[in-house]
Amino acid sequence: MTTLIAFESSADETSVAVVKDGQTVLSNAVATQINSHQRFGGIVPEVASRHHLEWITKTLDIALADAKIQPEDLDGVAVTYGPGLVGSLLVGLMGAKTFAMAHDLPLIPVNHLAGHIAAANFNRPIVFPALALMVSGGHTELVLMKEPNDFHILGETFDDAAGESYDKVGRLLHLPYPAGKAIDEMAHKGQVTIDFPQAMAKEAGYDFSFSGLKSAVINQVHNAEQRGETIKEEDLAASFQAAVIKALVGRTKRALTDFPVKSLVLAGGVAANSGLRTALTDLMADFPAVDFIPVPKQYTGDNAAMIGAAGYWNYEDKIFADLDLNTNPGLDFPLADLNQQDNE
Repeated sequence: MTTLIAFESSADETSVAVVKDGQTVLSNAVATQINSHQRFGGIVPEVASRHHLEWITKTLDIALADAKIQPEDLDGVAVTYGPGLVGSLLVGLMGAKTFAMAHDLPLIPVNHLAGHIAAANFNRPIVFPALALMVSGGHTELVLMKEPNDFHILGETFDDAAGESYDKVGRLLHLPYPAGKAIDEMAHKGQVTIDFPQAMAKEAGYDFSFSGLKSAVINQVHNAEQRGETIKEEDLAASFQAAVIKALVGRTKRALTDFPVKSLVLAGGVAANSGLRTALTDLMADFPAVDFIPVPKQYTGDNAAMIGAAGYWNYEDKIFADLDLNTNPGLDFPLADLNQQDNE
């Protein structure tokens, strides 16, 4: 049995968790900052860093208490070192280093994106090879995995991430940040009355683009205002969400057709979207040999439990870091060599 304590502070959640064998969450303390950032319509890095400083030791104490575990019972300290906001990352990283040094535990560096994907193991174990649709406020990627810790991007967004588009449309509709949940709820009350464009739909490959969709929604609202017309916001939300889901599902279907995988993982903050989960569930009827494993909704947002799950993969592969580990705000997975994939 391997028990890890994990630290996550890449954006606007301060979190510490205790995870056993990468699959069982013993505790997951999360301090959110949404109320502090809502008035700005997005995360303010300096504000986020200060809140992390305030909460890092508190969430550590809560996580240990909730798990009913002592430091001497732990096998390692997992920590997010990128991607994310550099000031925020530093707070969690220094907390993890201090804890590791104080209790003579190995330090395990974790890619935040790997954490989102590994959180599917809290649903049921990922069977490899696997395809992951990673959809969040900062990333929209299709990731091919032949085994744990083997991440290669098949396709990614050229501009806005899907979650970023939700937030921008949310600001247009005067919705509180983050807007994804509110738009999802509105969409289920409305009808698809507008056929918004789907960028790159006819192009080969697995990449995404959402900037044009966002602009089309903005133009639709502004044109209606200029004509003195009233737009039913629920229908606008339904039409926008339908376009996002169509793009995500279309590219995912193409990748599932081209690559023989055993699991499809849905991960990232937008993975909580009920419309997307339903659409992918329906898609899987065409791929009965593939197990659809969405990350449980309570672990789709940023949290330390997911870092513990990915940290377990690293622990098994003996991927450790020295105490001079630094942050890597632009960390990402490598791009897949599609020519090589075709030949294998």
